[in-house]
This record gives sequence, C-alpha cells and structure tokens, in this order.
Amino acid sequence: MMNVLINKEVATHIRSWRFIVLILLIVLTFGASLYVSSSGLKEAVGNMKDPDQSFLYLKLLTTTDNSIPPFHVFLNFLAPLLGIALGFDAINSEYNSGTLTRLVAQPIYRDSLLISKFFAPLIVVSTLFTALVLLMIGGGLIGTGVRIEPQELLRILGFTLISILYVAFWLSLSILLSIRFRQPATSALTAIGIWLFFTVFFPILVNLAIRPFLPNPNYISEQEYLSYNELILNLLRLSPSQLYTDATTTLLMPSVRSLGPIAMEQMVGAIPAPLSFRESFLMVWPQISGLTAAMMICFAWSYFIFMRREIRN
Repeated sequence: MMNVLINKEVATHIRSWRFIVLILLIVLTFGASLYVSSSGLKEAVGNMKDPDQSFLYLKLLTTTDNSIPPFHVFLNFLAPLLGIALGFDAINSEYNSGTLTRLVAQPIYRDSLLISKFFAPLIVVSTLFTALVLLMIGGGLIGTGVRIEPQELLRILGFTLISILYVAFWLSLSILLSIRFRQPATSALTAIGIWLFFTVFFPILVNLAIRPFLPNPNYISEQEYLSYNELILNLLRLSPSQLYTDATTTLLMPSVRSLGPIAMEQMVGAIPAPLSFRESFLMVWPQISGLTAAMMICFAWSYFIFMRREIRN
C-alpha cells in the first residue's frame, strides 16, 4: 500500500504546473551557471595561486565571472522554494477537497499517508539533482576529455546529498504548516515568511543585537576579538541557510580549512593545500547533523499532530 501511495504522489507532482515551473527555473540556473563557469574554466585552472586548480569538475560548480552567482549559491535560494512548493498543501488540500476522509476510511494507516507525502517529493527532487549532476559530469567529459577523480566524485555526491537534505528540511516544515493551517495560502505564506526571515532578516537581527556589546577592536586582544566573531558565526548558524552554505562551500572547495576566524599564529607555516574528502566531511559534520536534526524535529512534530487530529467531513 505504501508503494501505491508514493507512486500516486510522484505522478501528481510530476504533472503539476508549479513543479514544472520550478524544475525549469532550476535547470535554467544550472545551465547558466555551468556556461559561465565553463567559459572561465581555462583561466581558473591555469591560476597557479589557486590550491583548487586541479579539481576541474568542482570548478564547474564554483567558478564564476561575477555576472551571476555559482550554482550552489543559486541553490541556497531556490531549494527552499522547491521544498515549500512541494509540501505547503500536502495535507490541507486533501482535507479541503474531501479526499482525506475517503483515504483514511480505506485500510490505510495514517502514518503511511504522511510518509508518502514526505518521501514522494524527495524521490522527485533526488532524481532531478542526480540527473543534473550526471549531465554536468557528462558535459565535462565531452568538453574537456579529462576523467573525474574519485575525490571529486565523492565531493559532488556529498554536495548532492546535502542539497537533498536541505530541501527535505523545508519540505518537512511546509508539511507541518499544511497540517497546522486549514488554508493552503496561509501555510504557503507562513513558510515563505520563515524562509525570508532566516535568509534575509536573521543575519541583520544578529548583527544589530551583538553590535552594541562588541568592544572596540583597538582595546581588546586578538583572541578576544576572534571569540566575539566566533560567537556571531555560531548565532548565524542557527539559520538553515547558513548551515547549508558552510557545508557546500567546504565540500566544493577543498582548500577551505576552517569555518571560523583563524589567529595569525595558526596561519604561520600553514601550506595552502587541499584537504582530503574525509577531513572536509568531518569539518561539516556539525552542519549536516544540524540540518538532519531540524528536519527530523519538523517531521516528528507533523507526525504527532496528524496522528492525533480528528478527521471529519
């Protein structure tokens, strides 16, 4: 029965116009970012001062001529919209149309219905991101003739999985709001408001709240100054977009050795060499754990509310 529900949800999403529009938007931004990065790829690879110059396929995702942002920056903006669009009316649309009563009247468990509403969009999103990554790798093989290194493949797969996890968080949040609010417009506006708050207003509020307490940099030690900057970064990491940015930047740029401020003593004698995939993964493990925990909390809350709610005509 679970397979039937998931197949039905996948077919519904594939046929919906809003999903088609978002797919076209993501594909167009991916193509534009790939075109800009490939046009400046020769110059980026030839830059001997760049420790990441040997990672050709990672350059396809991170190189830009400043006309448009790279793809992982675009995805930080578009992935929440994709998750919200796929989940803001997952439950309340069924309730308003009267199909939810007929579904629960069948020999179907409520948790099976909720799980299918969560996993079906993730299957579609995972297929989309995997197809885009394969297209990028195939285009790179045809255009350059350079084979992809195992570490590059691992980093690109890690980036894909983190992007899917990021969409899953916003999907679980939008499903929670679709259970909480009866009208789809209310749940959609609330989800978009939360996204705008964490993306735009939260960094501003953190800076405004911390700035009055920051001492004059001319009268404090370097260690105290670094501690205050570390505090600001830790507060910013309460935002899911900041966690996603930290994780993807570290995986796609192997030369990134720290996600916080570094003292001059720590820089002395440091060789600008790329980290291994394992070291980069361990560095971003707290960010991945934070996104996973936030997604699970939203889904568990949705499960709790939906299982206790009385469904009537």
